[in-house]
Amino acid sequence: MIRRDALDQLPVRTALPALRAALDGPGSAVLCAPPGTGKTTSVPLDLAGLTGEGPVRRVLVAEPRRMAARAAARRMAWLLGEEVGTGTAPAQGWGPVGFTVRGERRAGPRTTVEVVTTGVLLQRLQRDPELAGVDVVVLDECHERHLDADTSAAFLLDVRETLRPELRLVAASATTDAEGWARLLGGAQGAAPVVEAPGVSHPVEVVWAPPERPVRPAHGTRVDPALLTHVAGVVRRALRERTGDVLCFLPGVGEIGRVAGELAGVDAEVLQVHGRAPAEVQDAVLAGGSGVRRVVLATSVAESSLTVPGVRVVVDSGLARVPRTDHARGLSALTTVRASRAAARQRAGRAGREAPGAVYRCWAEGEDGRLPAFPDPEIRVADLTAFALQAACWGDPAADGLALLDGPPSGALAAAREVLTAIGAVDGTGRATERGVRMARLGLHPRLARALLDGAPEVGVRRAAEVVALLSEEPPRAYGDDLAAAWRTARRGGDAYGARWRQEARRLASAAGEPRGGSGAGGDGGRSAGAPLTDDAVAGLLAALAFPERVARARRKGSYLMASGTGAELAGTQAGGGHRPGSSGPGDGSGLRDAEWLAVAVADRPVAAASARVRLAAVIDEETACAAAPALYASGEEVRWSEGDVVARRVTRLGAIELAARPLTAPDPGLLRDAVVSGLRREGLGLLRWPAAAVSLRQRMAFVHRELGAPWPDVSDAALLECVEEWLGVELGRARRRADLERVDAGQALARLLPWATGDAARFDELAPERIEVPSGSRVRVDYGGAQPVLAVKLQELFGWQESPRVAGGRVPVLVHLLSPAGRPAAVTADLASFWRDGYRSVRAELRGRYPKHPWPEDPSAAEPTRHTSARLKRG
Repeated sequence: MIRRDALDQLPVRTALPALRAALDGPGSAVLCAPPGTGKTTSVPLDLAGLTGEGPVRRVLVAEPRRMAARAAARRMAWLLGEEVGTGTAPAQGWGPVGFTVRGERRAGPRTTVEVVTTGVLLQRLQRDPELAGVDVVVLDECHERHLDADTSAAFLLDVRETLRPELRLVAASATTDAEGWARLLGGAQGAAPVVEAPGVSHPVEVVWAPPERPVRPAHGTRVDPALLTHVAGVVRRALRERTGDVLCFLPGVGEIGRVAGELAGVDAEVLQVHGRAPAEVQDAVLAGGSGVRRVVLATSVAESSLTVPGVRVVVDSGLARVPRTDHARGLSALTTVRASRAAARQRAGRAGREAPGAVYRCWAEGEDGRLPAFPDPEIRVADLTAFALQAACWGDPAADGLALLDGPPSGALAAAREVLTAIGAVDGTGRATERGVRMARLGLHPRLARALLDGAPEVGVRRAAEVVALLSEEPPRAYGDDLAAAWRTARRGGDAYGARWRQEARRLASAAGEPRGGSGAGGDGGRSAGAPLTDDAVAGLLAALAFPERVARARRKGSYLMASGTGAELAGTQAGGGHRPGSSGPGDGSGLRDAEWLAVAVADRPVAAASARVRLAAVIDEETACAAAPALYASGEEVRWSEGDVVARRVTRLGAIELAARPLTAPDPGLLRDAVVSGLRREGLGLLRWPAAAVSLRQRMAFVHRELGAPWPDVSDAALLECVEEWLGVELGRARRRADLERVDAGQALARLLPWATGDAARFDELAPERIEVPSGSRVRVDYGGAQPVLAVKLQELFGWQESPRVAGGRVPVLVHLLSPAGRPAAVTADLASFWRDGYRSVRAELRGRYPKHPWPEDPSAAEPTRHTSARLKRG
């Protein structure tokens, strides 16, 4: 029997007429409804006609998470007075509400409302783009901007435009960019209608509860234990100060487990809600009404997708875990970030769903304004390999024909296509191969699909499926960092993770070709010839097949170099080797530490660290590394500049890992030349010999270029290094090592850059004379090293010179440094006539007493210039 009272209390009911009208008209709509209004549960039932209003339609509801999909289906079934999956077997027929998530399906021909994850929806669209039999698709929680949800929306809009214009679409969200989604769904026909539902919101008091002492910022998946201890303390405080259940938001499973341990002994039932939690725990949390006060520790799954009854208090750690890709190091993993202000509002709203409540925020009020306004869409920051394969299988490899709120970054998409090409998922044009289509249908990341398909013939379908299942959902940290050991633990374990792992392994084995109930061809061992591989060898091969660029060889104990060129450290290993005092990471004492080769499955990058940190890996040997990464294997001549000189060797490499090397006796001249050029550009022109004449020539050339421009060449460091092969051509051809460069006279080479072809080079000495003859007959060197040419000469040698000399065709006056008879500066002028007239008297008065043997005429402009003393002049 339909629970009318419960349905009628849902605020979204007032928006249903407008929503039905929008779907009967344009066929698409954006539904904005705050959490708790019934948009996830009431709307699909109404659109399906199961509440007695409107025609009966088949509705598909897409949720971002498996837990939310199951919970939504159960809640809708409850509202109808039924259970999900009525009947004990498919032959008896499932009920009107069902769900399908990866590895579990409870839906059939009688199912009118089916809740699926966005990943399942993508798989279904690839197999059946028309979605035969489906009348309405509801994309729930689209504000979260998960990549699968954005991709599903793009594919559905394509289907509406080309195949099924009658297919109705609803984008439902608690808080979203309504205008953006409306434009996207409306397409060429204009914006789709936006239907808003009122929310039921009680006042929520904000309590700022920052840690008393600073805590280290989160990096990778590591959260400072001091912050988690503080969060547990805030939960205890909330239990003392408030009534009702407490909902505490934490970034991940590990943090939930640690805080749960810190709350031992509290007078409340402590429950843990996350995607890995057993179904019975999830059901108990969502059911409520146990009569015992509860503390619910949850990930962001509880922000909007689920309603937890009884909650009056929220404790917000302020952290979230999101996917990130480090393209520089080739690492893709979940990382911990500060939650956005939008997420904080969502979390706080959970405290005011049923009555007035409070939110304790574990950060200072002054920090709040510095938080990001909204979370980043996954398409901007996540690994796009799976997205690129989905787009290729859809027939749009460039993804430029897909209707997306945010387009994929070109660099990330190009990197994804490189991976797909390397594993044979796409051809040279980017189109999906038959193998790529099969990979896409496995419901795995393409890397893991490659490992399953290529590994199964080697190790057996069942063993390959078991290892890939471990890689598809990282095992708990308690399992350690050794993949093979974690595999053995999962086999023995009776925990929730082990149950999910076995279910996923069975699904993958079936998808890869193992018959149900049997081991399949090679199911137990693989490799028909010879002994079966050990578990360690199987784990290593599968990890290497999935992540070939992460095969790594030891540099020192606990420290590795991956084929990608990124360093990798086992937990507890410092950059200089050894262990951090008091550290006890999974890498300490594990079987990985003494391994020569590893296949790194999971790694992250600590803040400010040059190397990645290994979180899950398997021991391999060199043969396995080379077999798993054939595209990275290369052998050839390597001539390069290294440690200040040219090194010429024949090298065999696996990516950045050097496998073998021997000296080259007769390296290719072109490679030698390139290496020498590289050395010059790296270490600078100081490698050449710069005698005084070469320095002077360069200064003169720089002066003429600065004053006259073309065709006079630029001889700055940057310019000379850019054209180094032009002006050092002959010398480069002879150079074999650093010593050869040190013998090169840079001045002789520079002279080649003068504009000989135009004939201007003949004027060079006129435009920038190396020396200028002064009235005494001396030829004095001009210094072009400063901003203005300088002529430093004794004052008596310039008697009778009325004007300062000029260079650069008369454009630039030379700055004259007038020296005393002892060669010390006495005056500086660029206008001799003015100096003789106004400045000479004071200089004469100061110096004639100090140098009485030298001539100091009253009228220097008419005096005879001399290099000698007055007595010598008289003798002469």
